[in-house]
Amino acid sequence: MLWFTGIVCLAIGVAAGLLIARQGQMSSPVKVSELETQVESLKRTQAEYREQVSEHFNTSAELVQQMTESYRDVYQHLATGAQSLCTDDVASRLLPASDSFPDERDDDQLEPPKDYAPRRDPSQTGALSEEFGLEKASKQEG
Repeated sequence: MLWFTGIVCLAIGVAAGLLIARQGQMSSPVKVSELETQVESLKRTQAEYREQVSEHFNTSAELVQQMTESYRDVYQHLATGAQSLCTDDVASRLLPASDSFPDERDDDQLEPPKDYAPRRDPSQTGALSEEFGLEKASKQEG
């Protein structure tokens, strides 16, 4: 009797499992198509957003370029006016003597920053040397 009850329970469990699996398979294609539609929609939304960001930054770059050119024109106008309308002493105090834009510098005069401290004496060892600081220790030992 115990065996018979076990076999009947097993058969009922297998039948219930098959029914649940079939229902899952029937709804699965519907869910898959819905998810595919949602993914495509999100892809389109992301592409549109990227396009908007690109357009925004392109427009911003153009506007900044126009603003820089306008500033340069105003500066040139002020420099010309100062040189022609003011005395040389006043004009030289108001604006630099050169006709160039104030941010334009001669690259030959600029030196890039150093990532080390320059040595005062060529025979001096630098802080990155393997022997840095060892002279004092060797003198104290000897």
